[in-house]
Amino acid sequence: MAGIAQKTSKFLSNVVRELKRVSWPKRKELTRYTITVVSTVVFVTLFFALVDQGLSWIIATVFE
Repeated sequence: MAGIAQKTSKFLSNVVRELKRVSWPKRKELTRYTITVVSTVVFVTLFFALVDQGLSWIIATVFE
């Protein structure tokens, strides 16, 4: 058991050390990235909704 606790402690200390090296984005960058992601998700959602509606209409028209 002592080996597991020691390995876990070493792993967590390595995680903390690596997190201190991370280059975190500034507030302005984070806002820009968030807007980009949200707008991309909205665009893709609308695109696929329109494609789905179009295909549904085509299939309904052909099989009537």
